[in-house]
Amino acid sequence: MKRREFIKVAGIGAAGAAIASPAIAQSSPEIKWRLTSSFPKSLDTIYGAAEVFSKAVAEATDNKFQIQVFAAGEVVPGLQALDAASNGTVEMAHTATYYYVGKDPTFALGTAVPFGLNSRMQTSWLQVGGGGELFNEFLKGHNVIGFAAGNTGCQMGGWFRKELKDPSDMSGLKMRIGGFAGRVLTKLGVVPQQVAGGDIYPSLEKGTIDAAEWVGPYDDEKLGFQKVAKYYYYPGWWEGGPTLHNLVNLAKWESLPASYKSIIKTASTLANETMQARYDAYNPPALKRLVAGGTQLRPFSASIMDASLKAANEVYAETSANNPNFKKIYEAMAAYRNDQYTWWQVAEYGFDSFQVRSRTRT
Repeated sequence: MKRREFIKVAGIGAAGAAIASPAIAQSSPEIKWRLTSSFPKSLDTIYGAAEVFSKAVAEATDNKFQIQVFAAGEVVPGLQALDAASNGTVEMAHTATYYYVGKDPTFALGTAVPFGLNSRMQTSWLQVGGGGELFNEFLKGHNVIGFAAGNTGCQMGGWFRKELKDPSDMSGLKMRIGGFAGRVLTKLGVVPQQVAGGDIYPSLEKGTIDAAEWVGPYDDEKLGFQKVAKYYYYPGWWEGGPTLHNLVNLAKWESLPASYKSIIKTASTLANETMQARYDAYNPPALKRLVAGGTQLRPFSASIMDASLKAANEVYAETSANNPNFKKIYEAMAAYRNDQYTWWQVAEYGFDSFQVRSRTRT
């Protein structure tokens, strides 16, 4: 290429770059947001999911989009995270939506409900099976949009100071449990207690409560429940696969360029996957330590499980009769669950049940 032609072409290229640069800068603006978590920093699994999310967003945008994570209580109390995102106190929150069933029981369906979905089904329903669209249609009325951003897997049934054999043993039991599960257990005579995570241990120790559910072996061991309650029951049938959500203020969401919206969705998915992976890695050794230390591991009896399912179905019928939003989303979830278990009972259950039975052979 002749020098004169090269200069001409280069000049055109430079002009094009000059025109494109402002457009690129405009589509990748420098933004700083605040995210309030419903969880303390000490719970590296749950709180840590928000940090995974925040780091991924920063890395994907060359630190142009920074989201600072605040633990529960640093901006607002943990159970006010939804309100803070909704009213614009912060741009977004990382929380479990079933904390807000006092506002509307429909919130429970975004996280977990008794005898609902396991973790893979919940993720599938929210991301591919239409559940995410239904739930966001509901969330729009609360001025937020939500993205799945964490899952614990099936939780444990909790710590009990006495052994349980049949439903009659539940009657009069003061148990730290809330939300939708508390309504179900009330039908079995349980007296639900609202106790903050940090107050569970002293409440069990003093006998203020007789039982408490939290999460699973890794988190429960950290809080020391094994020192004050002997019996550890499973499964946590009210939380077969609880999803945590990133809730973003609607106005703030709409103000983002399309690229940043895509990054938030992708980073939320990473947080969802990472939390589940961490619990799958951390729970087995924690359970071994608990049992070695004297914890008495017990399954809920078939009679307790059957009575709990009956009570749950009664609560679903009662709630659906008075709440169209709940009825619409619950029926969609239940249909999805039934289809899923048609498949799971074939390959997934067949494989897992054999593996459990034969795990000591190799």
